[in-house]
Amino acid sequence: MHIPASLQQAQQQVTQHPLYTVIETIEQLRIFMSHHVFAVWDFMSLLKRLQQHVTTVTIPWTPYAHGQFTRFVHEIVLAEESDHDGRGGYASHYALYIEAMTQCGAHTATIEKFVSLVQAGVCVEQAWQHVHVPISVRNFVTHTLDIAQKGKPHEVAAAFLYGREDLIPEMFQTFVDRLHQQGMVYPKLTYYLQRHIELDGDQHGPLAKRLLEALCGDDAQKWEEAYAVATQALQQRVQLWDGVLKAVYS
Repeated sequence: MHIPASLQQAQQQVTQHPLYTVIETIEQLRIFMSHHVFAVWDFMSLLKRLQQHVTTVTIPWTPYAHGQFTRFVHEIVLAEESDHDGRGGYASHYALYIEAMTQCGAHTATIEKFVSLVQAGVCVEQAWQHVHVPISVRNFVTHTLDIAQKGKPHEVAAAFLYGREDLIPEMFQTFVDRLHQQGMVYPKLTYYLQRHIELDGDQHGPLAKRLLEALCGDDAQKWEEAYAVATQALQQRVQLWDGVLKAVYS
């Protein structure tokens, strides 16, 4: 199906958001990272929902009917959850981002407390009560988790592709260029951003696209639902960036 104008417009609003060109100081970069890290974290819930759908994770094991879907998702999970850390070891992209934040002097206590509460079994709604985050961050994460938990597989795949993998290379390249122009070169952040530009552009984006195409097939209703959810995900990203912009200028 042809990508609707509403989705194209939402994509443009994200890739051309003014946020990428206003980061001029380390303090502003730290603000950006303290917001963005929540998007780094909640991304994995979309991926894990896809993994649950197209692979078998129950015991006793039974084969999943479509091996190509399983392969697509496992290749993405391998890098996202255990990528090369640039030092001869392996780490999740979330862990790499926390390291980058630490190197930049960005505040990590809020996200780490939030994640530790969730890891301890506290529901997300209750975990929010124990941390102070901007409403734009909370709304973004809530929307992501709602899709991950309640969305149909093709809707999750659409949010994953258009709201994340297809978006990141252009978005991050603009940001990397801006940081270099300002002389803000932090090796761990640069490594994290460059890994996503490379992986998502060359591998993960195309794999996610093939998965969405397979899940939707020739079903016009599924494509319509997929595009609607993708547009919503992009609109949430715009609001997240608007929140960062407001914090930067406050």
